[in-house]
Amino acid sequence: MKVARVFPRRTKASPDDELAFFGPPGLFPPEVDQAEISVAFTWDLPAAERLAAEWSRVAPVGIGGPALGWPSGDFEPGRYLRPGYTITSRGCPNRCPFCDAWRREGGLRELEIKDGWIVQDDNLLACSTTHVDAVFAMLRRQKHESQLRGLEARLLTARHVDLLLSLRVGAAIFACDLPDDLDPLITAARLLRSSGLIRGHVSHEFRAYVLIGYANDTPAAAELRLLQVLRLGLLPFAMLYRDHAGKVASPAAVWQKLRREWIRPHIIMTKAKGLKPL
Repeated sequence: MKVARVFPRRTKASPDDELAFFGPPGLFPPEVDQAEISVAFTWDLPAAERLAAEWSRVAPVGIGGPALGWPSGDFEPGRYLRPGYTITSRGCPNRCPFCDAWRREGGLRELEIKDGWIVQDDNLLACSTTHVDAVFAMLRRQKHESQLRGLEARLLTARHVDLLLSLRVGAAIFACDLPDDLDPLITAARLLRSSGLIRGHVSHEFRAYVLIGYANDTPAAAELRLLQVLRLGLLPFAMLYRDHAGKVASPAAVWQKLRREWIRPHIIMTKAKGLKPL
């Protein structure tokens, strides 16, 4: 069956083959048997519905993806993420109020491990030791530098550090979503630095996504969290919270400006000058 995969927006992770589309079918639509609209973000659902109506003139249409809140199936390389990306587990045992992963998946589920060098799991370190070992063994076979996302600092152990030392790490990304996440991140950063994985004032490979703009957050408090992560030697990137409609906190212009400053490495590194290590 020839299936068009249709996406409301293009990202770095989007597939780029001839059957991946971003928008309506156009004047000369492809000859396909089915069209699948894949929606990652809830605020893209209205656009997905419009695309479904337009693609229905070409072939039968279905809508799916994380935005719908349904449990995800097994991972198929290259289908909804470009080659190189892999997902080895879905969901998370935590119940963070702003996260939909645990609601959608109903907990943590390990998958069959498929080759790739960019691991997109929700919480890889929460998986069993057997599974984590197998993921790192798979990464050691790859020709590219490894990129691991969704690492929970409070779960990092010396054993995980040894596994990281066995890789060529291009990026290892932790999360600092709430103020309570800072202490575990401090412990993790010290473990990484003592092993030699973090070298110099700030690491470009070891990073942290810092959630900003959630309920009762302030720009001053958010920037303080970002600076604290930077003082740990981790490269922080601001992740601006959006509700299910895609709206950000008020004043939106202030939050957007703060986000723009804290997603550009050259600006972040300028801010690191003269900072006292934490």
